[in-house]
Amino acid sequence: MAEFKVELPKMGESVAEATITTWLKAVGDVIQEDEPIVEIATDKVDSEVPAPCSGILKKVLFNEGDVVEVGSVFAIIDSEASSESQDTPPLKPTISNEEIENKVEQDILEPLTNTAKIEIQNNFNNSSKFYSPLVKSIASKEGISLEELEKINGTGSNQRVTKKDILNYVSSGKKSNSSEAITKANQPIINTPKTLQIISGQDEIIEMDRMRKLIADHMVNSVNTAPHVTSFVEADVTNLVLWRNKTKKEFFDKEGEKLTFTPIFIEAIAKALRDYPLVNSSIDGDNIVIKSNINIGMATALPSGNLIVPVIKNADQLNLVGLAKTVNDLANRAKLSQLKPDDISGGTYTVSNVGTFGNVMGTPIINQPQSGILALGAIKKKPAVIESDSGDLIGIRHMMFLSHSYDHRNIDGALGGQFVRKVADYLENFDVNRAL
Repeated sequence: MAEFKVELPKMGESVAEATITTWLKAVGDVIQEDEPIVEIATDKVDSEVPAPCSGILKKVLFNEGDVVEVGSVFAIIDSEASSESQDTPPLKPTISNEEIENKVEQDILEPLTNTAKIEIQNNFNNSSKFYSPLVKSIASKEGISLEELEKINGTGSNQRVTKKDILNYVSSGKKSNSSEAITKANQPIINTPKTLQIISGQDEIIEMDRMRKLIADHMVNSVNTAPHVTSFVEADVTNLVLWRNKTKKEFFDKEGEKLTFTPIFIEAIAKALRDYPLVNSSIDGDNIVIKSNINIGMATALPSGNLIVPVIKNADQLNLVGLAKTVNDLANRAKLSQLKPDDISGGTYTVSNVGTFGNVMGTPIINQPQSGILALGAIKKKPAVIESDSGDLIGIRHMMFLSHSYDHRNIDGALGGQFVRKVADYLENFDVNRAL
């Protein structure tokens, strides 16, 4: 018998741990190489961990809801076992006693009161707390809403609600009456954060979901770690706009991809990072680490309202076509929650396009452990002075603001200002006759 220890893979420089959300395989199941065995969640992305080899899942070392450090062994696979082992009834994952429930027990569970049971569909995923499948099933059958469920004091590990807890709650008669349950059952299920109305009727409280809590902690940590400074530059991007408007149809016909402004901006930023490598760095104690690769993260808003930063690896080595394809692919998969841990790891510099929301400028927060982030403002038509051989003229130009926030520990104002000015120069000097 050959045992293979499955470790939690690295998921980015700033990601040290992940939460086990769902085991996709049980102990005793046959597993094929690269087949997903568990779902995990971090502050940046939810993803699946594939099996590194084929075999039979021999043991799981963590339960759903547990937090696991990167590099820790969380499962063991018997890589020499064959599918014949399936003749032996599969074992359940090694979870706590209060959560060892099987389907038979669920099927024979009888009501504890004479009150008729009313099934209610609850979107339990809206909760930041972990509930076992059996607890969810009992809550649904007994007409217990998500709001009620979250008020139950759990006696399990980390105050989790156990089967005993919810059955005691039901038997105590505290659950909603039938009419209330029917009303809730007839209401549409809306995937929004739960709200709590204040007695005054003037305010409401929206509870943060898991990702929002982690984002909040990440932002506070960044502000507390790095002294932020922001430099601003206004750039005339008229030539760039005219070229893109002229070329976008041809680009789509030829490449099958939409040509947005984002890959053009990233191309200019990558060039400027080559010119000023110290901006593409991070701080490690008393040392400044200048990154050899230029990996540009692009902040992407999710339909939930949260934010994720997929990374364009080696952006300086891609041409405009390659950048456009990569940008579109990452943006689409981000919106569909299909990003993998590798897609959001390894970033060395970040771009945030606040112009997509109509904002002309912003002061973004650095994505640790990086040293800089550039906010791209909305492109606006403005009257501007045009220098010509015959004198200065007033004309309508396409203008935009660039806002560069940087860590003042390793990037001084002169360097930070020179960098953003260089990005603007690349954009302003864009060749209007450039070929695809």
